[in-house]
Amino acid sequence: MALQKAKDIVSTNPVVVFSKSYCPFCVDVKQLLQQLGASFKAIELDKENPIRLLGMVGFIVCGSIGLRRRFGQHKCMVLGDGSDIQAALAEWTGQRTVPNVFIGGKHIGGCDSTMALHKEGKLVPLLTEAGAITKSSV
Repeated sequence: MALQKAKDIVSTNPVVVFSKSYCPFCVDVKQLLQQLGASFKAIELDKENPIRLLGMVGFIVCGSIGLRRRFGQHKCMVLGDGSDIQAALAEWTGQRTVPNVFIGGKHIGGCDSTMALHKEGKLVPLLTEAGAITKSSV
């Protein structure tokens, strides 16, 4: 299910960055894409689709970062499918780390690969070919 979700996201967007909101490498890639004027979809795996389950003990557990807070008389666990998507990406691409970048449906890699493509002058043509930026914005 997570693999199909990842594939659906990649196939319906010209550029996808699977990311975590607190990751500095993810921030660098997203900033680069913004500076280039590229449209992209960022999937923040640490915030993806939380599901709340209520019980009777008083803690909240938040996704993969494991934060806990008291919440009255109820136990509220926030479970996201971000970790499942990350595991599916590892199975699909061989890369478990973030950012995990796709352009035009093709796996590009992470921060180092994206930055290297930019330094080599190859990133803008890929983004243009994928329809993420127009020639007039280059």
